[in-house]
Amino acid sequence: MKRADKSSHTVEREFGGTLGAVCIPVFLPLTVLFLIGVSRTPSASLFQWPPPFPSSEQLWHPLVPVLLLGWIGLHALLYLLPLGKMSEGLELKNKTRLKYPINGFHAMCISVGLILLLLKLGAPLGRLFELLPPLAVCAIVLSFFFSVFLYARSFSVPSDALAPGGNTGNHLYDFFIGRELNPRIQDFDLKYFCELRPGLIGWVVINLGLLMKEAELQGSPSLAMVLVNGFQLLYVGDALWNEEAVLSTMDIVHDGFGFMLVFGDLVWVPFTYSLQAAFLVVHPQSLSWFGAAVIIALNGIGYYIFRSSNSQKNQFRRDPNHPKVSKLKTIPTASGKKLLVSGWWGFVRHPNYLGDLLMALAWSLPCGFSNLLPYFYVIYFTILLIHREARDDRQCKIKYGASWDSYCKQVPYRIFPYIY
Repeated sequence: MKRADKSSHTVEREFGGTLGAVCIPVFLPLTVLFLIGVSRTPSASLFQWPPPFPSSEQLWHPLVPVLLLGWIGLHALLYLLPLGKMSEGLELKNKTRLKYPINGFHAMCISVGLILLLLKLGAPLGRLFELLPPLAVCAIVLSFFFSVFLYARSFSVPSDALAPGGNTGNHLYDFFIGRELNPRIQDFDLKYFCELRPGLIGWVVINLGLLMKEAELQGSPSLAMVLVNGFQLLYVGDALWNEEAVLSTMDIVHDGFGFMLVFGDLVWVPFTYSLQAAFLVVHPQSLSWFGAAVIIALNGIGYYIFRSSNSQKNQFRRDPNHPKVSKLKTIPTASGKKLLVSGWWGFVRHPNYLGDLLMALAWSLPCGFSNLLPYFYVIYFTILLIHREARDDRQCKIKYGASWDSYCKQVPYRIFPYIY
């Protein structure tokens, strides 16, 4: 036991180690509020000075905690409903497998149905535009409190329930990166719930509220706003329709549930991924039908690469002998598993990331070229995926050894063919 503890304390620290664990929880909340503030200014410039943070009066509204906690409570209830199927995750260190409800798409459909009912009853969904700053502040505060709770409860679970990289003994770093791998309250998996539920579906609702606000101001939603809403609804719907695939991702399998994922799920996703729609409310754009057709084609190509490569990978993981993947070339590994070296995964090492980035660009193009702000997501997401690819590479090198080296020789490009 002592040897295991010692090795866990010497694990490689990511995201800048202790310095990153101190700076990121300060910097990221300020970044969210800064971006919301910038999106509302006439110039929407990222280089304004002083930075246009929302005023103190804009950061609080008594309705906001009710909305936020009610929204999370609704999705906790939907999570528990006996809808969809139950699926097993990957094998844990103690040789067991956790079970997960696959009903996220049902939750999204019910949520959208309830929102449409509220609109029919006259609910002013466009008010979400004014409530975005206090909603973001409330979500930030909640993410800190929730992260403290998760860290505290991690000391009451057995050692085999801890994340590989979250038990270093450094309190600041472990709080940030996540100490417990799969925190649960009975059968309710907290990480899995937050990964695809309140924040991701909340992003769709915020977008719809911003569309309604633009319609109030302009008389009708613009083509650009409709495209942004449609593209991002497709993305979220696809993630929830294929919810089972998340069970084999790094977030679920490897990363602990700490501030990094809590903040990302509950704050970063809904309040920064909706920046294009927020920008269009104050800065409406005229988009030609030809331009729209080109952007739709780009999003379609990105989505096709993203979905078909992910489906190929997931099918291979579930059943390597399935007719759709049985003829693909593979490399055997010492663990008994095989690595795909043909199909999409022989094109680049992460074709799903390539499709993701093409879609991200398509979401920004309806906002025109006069401002950098709508392209913040593309820039951030490129950096994120390059960093994630490097993390994947390190993990696969450890896991597959020489087989991974052979794969990298056969598939030299990581994300962008002939570039990177």
